[in-house]
Amino acid sequence: MLPLSFLRAHGSLIAFGAFMCFASSFGQTFFISLFGGEIRGAFTLSHGEFGTVYATATMLSAATLVWAGRLIDRMPLADFATAVLLGLAGTSLLMGAAWSIPALAFAIYGLRLFGQGLASHTGITAMARYFEAERGRAIGIASLGHPAGEFLLPFMVVAAFAAIGWRSLWAATGIALIAVTPMVFVLLRGHAARDRILQERRQAEGTSASGKTLGQVLRDPGFWLRMPALAAPSFIFTGLIFHQVHLAETKGWPMELMAGSFSLFAAASVVTMIAAGPAVDRFSANRLTPLFLAPLALACLLLFATNSPLAAPLFMALLGLNTGISFVLKGALWAELYGTAHLGAIRSFDHAAMVFSTGLAPAAIGLLIDGGVSIEAIALAAAVWCAAASALAAAAMPARQTVPD
Repeated sequence: MLPLSFLRAHGSLIAFGAFMCFASSFGQTFFISLFGGEIRGAFTLSHGEFGTVYATATMLSAATLVWAGRLIDRMPLADFATAVLLGLAGTSLLMGAAWSIPALAFAIYGLRLFGQGLASHTGITAMARYFEAERGRAIGIASLGHPAGEFLLPFMVVAAFAAIGWRSLWAATGIALIAVTPMVFVLLRGHAARDRILQERRQAEGTSASGKTLGQVLRDPGFWLRMPALAAPSFIFTGLIFHQVHLAETKGWPMELMAGSFSLFAAASVVTMIAAGPAVDRFSANRLTPLFLAPLALACLLLFATNSPLAAPLFMALLGLNTGISFVLKGALWAELYGTAHLGAIRSFDHAAMVFSTGLAPAAIGLLIDGGVSIEAIALAAAVWCAAASALAAAAMPARQTVPD
């Protein structure tokens, strides 16, 4: 963990990162899906039609994120975060008032862009940019905002449904986001001095090999060698969990067992978010990249090998381990390899690829299931992907580029 002296000096910035990660919950699949039945009923949509609207909006948000995410490199952090939160608030209000399917699609697009995309991007980019020696630890603690939202918000939504209805609940979400937006300026109080240090570092990086632009990064073979490994968790996790009902039916597992196993997923992700930070700081994210898919590969092999009910909680725990590691490692990797001068642009491209994969995965795996491919075969293919991607990431290491001390 971080020493108390460090927390006293930088605790407000880390709290800002956690606050933005928590705010991203309102655009995450787990939150929006809580309203799925009511939305489908209100607009007379089938499961497939709603899934198509959702996937299309998600992919469009990923495309926009490539452009919008890089603005964090040019705008003051507080101004950028405020714009993100107000955008998230506005689309929450639109969600509550949506009067047609196009309006619904635009609301989902905005929630995915400002929530899952830019809110999380803002929090993690700030940690990666303003910390160096303690970067992994700072990202690990700030990332706890994600499981905090996953734990708290479903209970709050279920409790509020009966009282105010789904449209009023979205309106209340928008109003609440507007109300808490000033917290950005409270948590970033005194940030100007920290930003001056960053600008000095940027000037140094601008004339060195470590301050890479997005264009330079996209021409680096090492970037593309690492991408299959970095894309694997979001695609495989989203695809399998989206079809968890079919998974449970195939394995003969009661849905209560799957639902209960999510607590192990959350606990494992929290533990690894905290533990992965010191590991990244000690060994470097680049060295750990070829290894971090091991829990995900084991989870997939478990699905392939057994139908035992004991496999369900172990499967979810392994997914949680990988999720926690992924948040910390991906948050630190690009700053470590390419510097912080253009970190927003680089991270937004990577994050957009992740968002795109979360939109593509349910459809791709659904088509495989419709075509008669078994869950076991899909799981084995996913495990092979993890192994091959890890080998590619290992091949990228000799050509690594790091930021000088």
